[in-house]
Amino acid sequence: MLKFVYCVRRHPSLSPEEFRRYWLEEHGPLVRSFAKKLRARRYVQSHTIDSDLNLHAQKPRGTKAPYDGLTEIWWDKPEDLVEVLSTPEGQRLNSLLTRDEARFCDLPNCCVFFSEEHTIFDEDT
Repeated sequence: MLKFVYCVRRHPSLSPEEFRRYWLEEHGPLVRSFAKKLRARRYVQSHTIDSDLNLHAQKPRGTKAPYDGLTEIWWDKPEDLVEVLSTPEGQRLNSLLTRDEARFCDLPNCCVFFSEEHTIFDEDT
């Protein structure tokens, strides 16, 4: 499995509520509409919650303020994504999604990377 991880910071022109609404109700369905063409297997948005738990996690570690959320997209194998992005249609969809992200994300302050999962434990197995 290949996983794309996107650490998201909201665009400064948006309130946290506007940001969450757009990401969930506008961008999410847009990504879903392209999933088959992009050969994506799974797409998850994790929205940061407003909770004192964040401070309890940050303070002892001396970390920066949290991102506003996290996106994860999975593919069966890297070659699936490479193949899609090698086509004009794949490039067009990628560009369209990036332009939409600029509407609600502070792109220069976001972070993206590809990763490989290593499950250390899973209570369900």
